[in-house]
Amino acid sequence: MKKEGLARWIVILLVLAAVGVPLVGWWLSKDLAATLELHARMPENGGWSVNTIQAKVGQPIHLRLTSDDVVHGFAVGRSDHPALDILPGEFTDTTLTFDQPGKYTFYCSRWCGANHWRMRGTIEVTGEGDPIPPDPQPLFLKLGIDIDAPQTAEVTPGMTASAGRGALFASQLPAYALEKDIYLSNSPAKVWLRLRAETFLSSLSDDDVWDAVAWIWQQHATPEALKSGQELYATNCAACHGESGKGDGVMVRGLPVWDPSLHTSGDVTHQPTGEGLVSPPDFTDPKVLLGVSPALLEGKIIRGGMGTGMPYWGPIFTSEQIQAVISYLYTFSFHSQEQPRGPSN
Repeated sequence: MKKEGLARWIVILLVLAAVGVPLVGWWLSKDLAATLELHARMPENGGWSVNTIQAKVGQPIHLRLTSDDVVHGFAVGRSDHPALDILPGEFTDTTLTFDQPGKYTFYCSRWCGANHWRMRGTIEVTGEGDPIPPDPQPLFLKLGIDIDAPQTAEVTPGMTASAGRGALFASQLPAYALEKDIYLSNSPAKVWLRLRAETFLSSLSDDDVWDAVAWIWQQHATPEALKSGQELYATNCAACHGESGKGDGVMVRGLPVWDPSLHTSGDVTHQPTGEGLVSPPDFTDPKVLLGVSPALLEGKIIRGGMGTGMPYWGPIFTSEQIQAVISYLYTFSFHSQEQPRGPSN
């Protein structure tokens, strides 16, 4: 009986092994299949090894990231997932999980060359759940603004305007001056012209009114937004626009200088996704930023192009991030604190 019992157990173990081994192999292969190896290369060498990643809501995506040439970065637009550095010859593991179906953009977050902007890919997430809500229509479209047409300030200050000095005139300003719609849809120069035409402000000098405009613009930017905008600008914009906003970043040196007079609306040479055509404008030139509204800047950031080779950032930045960048851009034209009178930068 003991031998028969032992034989039965041996048979049972053999059956379990016959069933279990394939199951273990299946689970192992399933786990390996769930890990995607993603290689980053400069766009001239092929860019991302995979341009489209399929995923399901709530199911983790395991990625093994490496670079085949220079240092790259990996980030997912409109996501809280932190950007990762991808080093040549080394692997970095990360896991992504999405709660909403829709299309997400992954991109290189380290400036890796002149065509860095081409390093974009798509994560297509399917499954149950509320899809990513569509973006509202950008204000520049609602207002019919041609973001390709030259926009320069009709008037400029004789010195750099100061929000700190402008606070002295805050109590004299009309109520409309602080309306959000006025700020979004008008350039600083247009607001200056409107205020300058008010007879009850006739006692103010032209520079006083510019200081008041700088103060108005500061009221629409919180310190937190300015900090966020500065960080986003440094990471994503400074390589072309320059740390100080002069349009002299390392990625555009040697390119022709941007000249808005050479552009006409509907120009067939316009390339909305960018080709590194010319260096960007100098934001410290008061004719540049003081002539454009936040709505126009929003359009430029969302869509890119404008014949300058600027990438499109619509699928990368959230609406809040775009507004933060815009708020920071105006600091190239306005001082935030009170400054002694001096020539405009």
